[in-house]
Amino acid sequence: MFDSLPQGIKISITRSISNSFLKYMETIGWDEKKYSLEDFIIYWRDYAQKSASWFVKIDDGMKSSPDFHKALAEKINEVIEKILTEAPTKKEIRELEELIKQLKIDDIDYSCRMEAKYHIERLKKKLET
Repeated sequence: MFDSLPQGIKISITRSISNSFLKYMETIGWDEKKYSLEDFIIYWRDYAQKSASWFVKIDDGMKSSPDFHKALAEKINEVIEKILTEAPTKKEIRELEELIKQLKIDDIDYSCRMEAKYHIERLKKKLET
């Protein structure tokens, strides 16, 4: 069912999962202890209904289909796995290390590129204040 969707809609769904996951993780400060898949799904569903262009392009029958929900769950897991396994670049690692040094703070734990980017942006803002 999911596979029968036009390529543009599938890309839009993937992008909405990725964007909402990153925004959700920002709201919890990338704190693994605060992460809840159930909370993320609620966050993503709200994001999809209010902000994703693909949501209105899919008929209600498909949206209510258990097969569609199963395919979405698989896609969500796939997108999250991809985000969490992408390593930061050497440039991002150096930049983060430099910010930590400049701010004279303890090392920051991060496990993927997007988490490193989150901390880079957060520390840059801290430096500006």
